[in-house]
Amino acid sequence: MRNCNHPARAERGRLAEQEAEQYLTRQGLTLRERNYRCKLGEIDLIMADRDTLVFVEVRLRTHHAFASAAESVDYRKQQKLLRAARHYLLRTGLTDKVNGRFDVVAINPRSDNGESIIWLKDAFGAT
Repeated sequence: MRNCNHPARAERGRLAEQEAEQYLTRQGLTLRERNYRCKLGEIDLIMADRDTLVFVEVRLRTHHAFASAAESVDYRKQQKLLRAARHYLLRTGLTDKVNGRFDVVAINPRSDNGESIIWLKDAFGAT
């Protein structure tokens, strides 16, 4: 069972989200909101890429033994993100006013003990 309340794990997650935000900012995106939470789910980062609102899921993997960070965004997680994004759009009155997409920023360990960042634009859609 996943224990998100573990302090070290929570801190690693927070740092990964910071790293992803900085990376995307260097790519020209601007932050709209961090850790948007509602009863339907959570969105790590909401950013603007010109006229597109980008809902970003940040995934960190600390071991190669498990699925890659990008592969860990399964159908169930995608559905939670879609519901949370709809909630955000309704709450902010942006439902019919912006284009949107779902990106995944995957942070994976490298063999040299560093990390690699993989940015998957438009990783999945609202199908």
